[in-house]
Amino acid sequence: MTDDPNDPALLAIRERIREASAARTPLAITGGGTKAFYGEPLRGEPLEIRGYAGIVSYEPTELVITARAGTPMAEIQEALASRGQWLACEPPAFGPGGTVGGMVATGLSGPGRASLGSVRDFVLGAKMIDAHGEWLSFGGQVMKNVAGYDVARLLCGSLGILGPIVEVSLKVLPVPACTSSWVFESEPTAAVRLFNELAGRPLPITATAWTQGRAHVRLAGAEPGVRAAERDLREHHGAQPLEPEFWTALRDHTLAPLAPHEPGGRPLWRLSVPSSVPSMPLAGDWVIEWGGALRWLRTDAPADAVRAAARAAGGSACRFRGAGEEPVFEPLADVLGKIHRRLKAEFDPLGLFNPGRLIPGL
Repeated sequence: MTDDPNDPALLAIRERIREASAARTPLAITGGGTKAFYGEPLRGEPLEIRGYAGIVSYEPTELVITARAGTPMAEIQEALASRGQWLACEPPAFGPGGTVGGMVATGLSGPGRASLGSVRDFVLGAKMIDAHGEWLSFGGQVMKNVAGYDVARLLCGSLGILGPIVEVSLKVLPVPACTSSWVFESEPTAAVRLFNELAGRPLPITATAWTQGRAHVRLAGAEPGVRAAERDLREHHGAQPLEPEFWTALRDHTLAPLAPHEPGGRPLWRLSVPSSVPSMPLAGDWVIEWGGALRWLRTDAPADAVRAAARAAGGSACRFRGAGEEPVFEPLADVLGKIHRRLKAEFDPLGLFNPGRLIPGL
């Protein structure tokens, strides 16, 4: 498959944008729909991206893959696995049908983010369509190319408010030679303390998590280093082998209490805090990832209380799932708000794309 700006599917997208621009009609960018719950509600007429799909190029020796935005993540992962490679940022799927464009637009990373990097760290280049239906290109397809790199990264987590992403180039990595997972009993504060201690040692740890009274650790790398770390976990913490499927369930939120359809409908909060913060004064069901830096909370506590606790800890809170009258994301400081508004005005002066999805009123 080649990179063709005159592809019929792409031309249809551009024409739909031009029509919406002429009529000043807001557009809701849609892909696989697996992350439609995330952010403020979608508004506008659908702008379907899934039809523009397929892997444009894959150079295993260069550790780079380029794909159209509608390409299913399953197709990307299958192609990489066939050559012993993977997306180390471990983007969550949240169900079948997730696309590479949705991965970048949401910017969500998996269990290994603290050790292996975020989605933003793996984006080399991107192409998008602006409010006039024009094709814009940022970054490149090789790791040495840094021209426009920051703009490509800027699209990560933008939730489509700057315009539809239509193509992405990503850095990939070889699958680790040896991987194993371990679990042991622990209280949350002790687990966070241990995760921080282990992070300061030369151990091949690629993911940690605490949930329901147990600490989980994943090791990956050269076999001698992994085996030595295994002995450490067994001898000092009584660790037992853990099935690797645990990390998939954690990543895709099929693990309680992260599962989307929790009885009672309590909101699921996503708190970003310094990794060294001990237990937080909020009642509910906790899941702790990224060595303590990412904390999920199912709770009936008021939004103001959750956000106040996150701010007191030096972090922020986002209502990841569940309804509420307050904004999904933490309100921005004045300076950051001005930057967001300037970027929106530059890329989407007519306010066509996903209005209000990231920030109410933007």
